[in-house]
Amino acid sequence: MPSARLPQLLTVATVVILAVTACGGRPDPPASAPQFASASPALSSAAPPPSPSPAPSTPPASAAPVAIPAGVTAGIVVYDREAAAFVLQQKGDWRFRSASLVKLLIALDYFWDRGPSYSVPAPDQPKLQIMLRSSDDAAATGLWKADGQREIVNRMVKRLGLHDTEPPPVSQPGYWGYTAVSAGDLVRVYQYILDRAPAAEREFIMGNLHQTTKCGTDHYDQSFGIPSVFKAPRAAKQGWSGFGDNPATPCVATAGYPGTSGAFVPAAAPNKPDMMGEVLHTTGTVGEHDRYIVAVLSVHPDGSQFAKAAANLTKIVQALPLPDSTKLV
Repeated sequence: MPSARLPQLLTVATVVILAVTACGGRPDPPASAPQFASASPALSSAAPPPSPSPAPSTPPASAAPVAIPAGVTAGIVVYDREAAAFVLQQKGDWRFRSASLVKLLIALDYFWDRGPSYSVPAPDQPKLQIMLRSSDDAAATGLWKADGQREIVNRMVKRLGLHDTEPPPVSQPGYWGYTAVSAGDLVRVYQYILDRAPAAEREFIMGNLHQTTKCGTDHYDQSFGIPSVFKAPRAAKQGWSGFGDNPATPCVATAGYPGTSGAFVPAAAPNKPDMMGEVLHTTGTVGEHDRYIVAVLSVHPDGSQFAKAAANLTKIVQALPLPDSTKLV
């Protein structure tokens, strides 16, 4: 995943604006389609489909905030599709630099005007698969350039009713990782995929996210967060940026995830996260039939090491109030 540092030609004023404000085709949804409300104080959702199997115990509907390690800012939203209720909302509308989470929008935009029964042709399958499973940057860049760059984000904001998502700066249209997103909007994205997208599109995207690989193609270990905490079935799309082009410890597909230690401390006073620090995100679904949608976005102090940031994010995810039956330990 490309470095988080903006090119030198990006002005200080633009960075300030980002930090404060960004952080035959298929028609747009008709007026009768499920509408999404503001991420603060509450999100709304399309009603989930009935579950064909008994559900695990339902977590509390108004869980206490999750404690965040010192120096870290996190936006968290957890949604129970079966109960049509939020398990947790914590800074759900705060904006973060998307890193590779924008690849979900790239994939959705690719499918948008292809028709409900569209089958991905053989030449495109490897690009989409490796982008979704292994967070491949080259595949994302190719699709980004081919489909309009910033306009991909603008189209998907309108189509999905996103509230906090904005494209990269006009002066840097190729930097897809500088799209601004929020945990609330990522939940909206998954709600669309799971409850409104054509079946073929849903099965392709979620099928690949259920097969996420331990290692990204840039040799970073992407098993932090959801993959390290929850047992199968679970799906994940991860994001990371700002840790350099080469990891200090390259990922090995057979390696286990290291244990973590250290106490939590209360989160610092509210503040809008910057767009220049190291970001690490974990999003996806947990449980049978993708019951729970989980989005945890985080920004870490500038200069943070990847291993420490990954450990901190995984501890946040471990503290999420989801049933023990969904967790590995």
